[in-house]
Amino acid sequence: MIARSRRLAALLVIGLALAGCTNDTGTAPATGSGSAPVGAAPAGELSFAVVTHGQAGDAFWTVVKTGAEQAGKDLGVKVSYQSSGDPQAQAQLIDAAINQKVNGIVVSMANPDALRSSIQKAISQGIPVVTINSGQGRSAEFGALTHVGQDETVAGEGAGARLRAASVTKLLCVIHEAGNVGLEQRCQGAASALGGQTENLQVDQGNIQAAQSTIQARLQADRSINGVLTLQPAVGAVAVAAVAGAGSSAKVATFDLSDDVIGQIEQGKLLFAVDQQQYLQGYLPVQFLRLYATNANTVGGGKPVLTGPGFVTKENAARVRDLAARGTR
Repeated sequence: MIARSRRLAALLVIGLALAGCTNDTGTAPATGSGSAPVGAAPAGELSFAVVTHGQAGDAFWTVVKTGAEQAGKDLGVKVSYQSSGDPQAQAQLIDAAINQKVNGIVVSMANPDALRSSIQKAISQGIPVVTINSGQGRSAEFGALTHVGQDETVAGEGAGARLRAASVTKLLCVIHEAGNVGLEQRCQGAASALGGQTENLQVDQGNIQAAQSTIQARLQADRSINGVLTLQPAVGAVAVAAVAGAGSSAKVATFDLSDDVIGQIEQGKLLFAVDQQQYLQGYLPVQFLRLYATNANTVGGGKPVLTGPGFVTKENAARVRDLAARGTR
């Protein structure tokens, strides 16, 4: 009788142990990658806002938007994309996203100080932020999870080294957006690697024909300028026309891609384009925010996640053209 009681007790202990390994449905609880932290929303209910300083219809930012929206589709989350070239308006868009109680915000910081208050407000309310494209140096300071983009100084140095190899000794670096620290860093990097003389020239990207006239006038005034580096594809395309209009032999290179830029590279009118692979700047932050929301993952270890620079030259322009036709380059 005593032995039988002991056997029943042992069976009861085993039964309780097995019950402790199952949930209410009788199945083992999920563990490992993909499990949502306590209090996190299921992936299908997540909503992220992407707020950039890009101009509507700009070829570069269209690809960023495509990347962000594709990430939303692939990952099963809601993504809204808005942009404004006015820093104050951009801050207001961030504030609106906070009021909508999104689960994360992606923001480009061409003018970090104008956005500081809004970004820190989001973070203080528990909304994680990933910065992209511009403002890498201030991202951690503001409390962002990470920064996704191109190191502008490194990219500028790469461009300057290639221009130097092409025998450029006096460079005109064309800045199309006043106050954009990333653009200034590109020019500084190019000047450092070039080793010759570099002059910055301010133009207005909102008036592309005026930009062409300004570049042409500078080339006519200083015949010793034998290189032009633009920091945006539309300005790069008109810089080629400006060189021709000035009767100059200056070599032209640009940052970022467009159909015109790729075509001019294939024709030998542009030396190269610095490609920061902006599709990744749209896609990766959405993925990072989803991983943070569902699995408490962070990426980068306090360092930026770099998407470039790559270089598009006459040798690889045809392949890149095919990718650009799909909207991903």
